[in-house]
Amino acid sequence: MKKWLLMAAIAAVSTTGVAQAKDWKVVRFGTEGAYPPFNWTAADGSLKGFDVDIANALCKQMQVKCKIVQQDWDGIIPSLLARKYDAIIAGMSITKERKKKVDFTDKYALMPNKFIAKKGTHITFTKAGLKGVKIGVQRSTTHDTYLTDNYGGSVDIVRYGSFDEAYLDLANGRISAVLGDASALEDGVLKKKGGENYQFVGPTLTDPKWFGDGFGIATRKQDKDLTAKLNKAIKALRENGEYKKIEAKYFNYDVYGN
Repeated sequence: MKKWLLMAAIAAVSTTGVAQAKDWKVVRFGTEGAYPPFNWTAADGSLKGFDVDIANALCKQMQVKCKIVQQDWDGIIPSLLARKYDAIIAGMSITKERKKKVDFTDKYALMPNKFIAKKGTHITFTKAGLKGVKIGVQRSTTHDTYLTDNYGGSVDIVRYGSFDEAYLDLANGRISAVLGDASALEDGVLKKKGGENYQFVGPTLTDPKWFGDGFGIATRKQDKDLTAKLNKAIKALRENGEYKKIEAKYFNYDVYGN
């Protein structure tokens, strides 16, 4: 009798869990709100950017209500796992390390990674050349990992909570360069007032070992149905031209890649 009751309880929980998991009437997206042009926080506190527009378009395609939640980068995956939101769309690269904790959709963008410095700054991108050079990165990003793995014993890595903090120190001469994805550096520095005083320097970085397979939307591993819905919606936006319309608002080049 006890065994039968136990089996019935397990079946009931299992059935309930499946039903709840597939009832996606609202999808909550977490984003940083400090990484233009992908996401930023406007003066009125609203969230803007490519990621936000893509999230809203995906919700429309899936016929669900969309909610966008701001979350600092340092806690963006823990907050997903804590169910503060259902998915992360924040210019997050799909990497093996992150896939240990979360699932990812297919890519929705692919960006090269670059260094930016004041014009006239001379940096040799070797271990010897970078010895003692201060380079800024956003903490816990692929850029942080790349510098640590390749130049950690030589370069002086300065880690920030957001790229805006790194840009301020770059302008004040506290660091020599910033490593980030090319579009974010372009939008955050080169297109801003005084941007003519800066330039890209050094190599273009795209190695999947550090930079993954493009930007994906992160989901909890148990939410396979949501991941599948998002993949279907991403494909639909690519096919119906909506992706191109959104892309054109923020970039004058293809950000999806091959």
